Amino acid sequence: MRWCAVVVAAGRGTRFGAPKQLVDLAGAPLLAWSLRCFALVAQIQGVVIVTESEWLDQVRDLCRAEVRVPACEVVPGGATRQESVRLGLSSVPSGFDAVLVHDGARPLVLAQDVCRGMEAVGAGRAAILAAPVVDTIKQVRSLQLVVAATLPRAGLWAAQTPQFALLDDLRSAHARAYDDGVQATDDAALLERLGMEVAIVAVSGENFKVTYPADIERAAVVLKARRAGVEVPS
Repeated sequence: MRWCAVVVAAGRGTRFGAPKQLVDLAGAPLLAWSLRCFALVAQIQGVVIVTESEWLDQVRDLCRAEVRVPACEVVPGGATRQESVRLGLSSVPSGFDAVLVHDGARPLVLAQDVCRGMEAVGAGRAAILAAPVVDTIKQVRSLQLVVAATLPRAGLWAAQTPQFALLDDLRSAHARAYDDGVQATDDAALLERLGMEVAIVAVSGENFKVTYPADIERAAVVLKARRAGVEVPS
């Protein structure tokens, strides 16, 4: 199958004082690390990057520097992540069979995990990268900030990205959600609504989302350790 990567990099970076996707991480823009990972995967022959309208030119420059596949598009995002993904999917060129959707704020994704996620996809079947939940999870009454229940963590996994599917399946899932007015926090939930099986692919290394400025330093430590061939404890 020919794969296209849809990279969602539409955050405004208010916590960083700059567009998060362009913040320096270990000598390169944060977004560059995901693109470098995808460059190692031969099946990925296209990239669509969804970003804020005011950063289109900067992200296009980055795309020219980092992307070597035949097809690369940079398009403006929407008001929500879900809308940005839908716009990204509509910009995937013809000729692609499958798509992976990745948060550009996850710069540590490994090519080996991307390949394993691709292998799990088939007719009626999608896949996501995920990690088993190791913390005890509390359900909280949000207004009072008191514990309402303790959830058993057995069988709980934390969803990550990329998330993988056949292109037609994911387009259909987003179109149905749009028509029904349904909002979800990830693409897998929209596929589940259509009755599709979503396979869990356990990540083999750190793949956390850079959310706060301190996460930049944490990610830099992981990248430095990988270069040195040292394993970083989770």
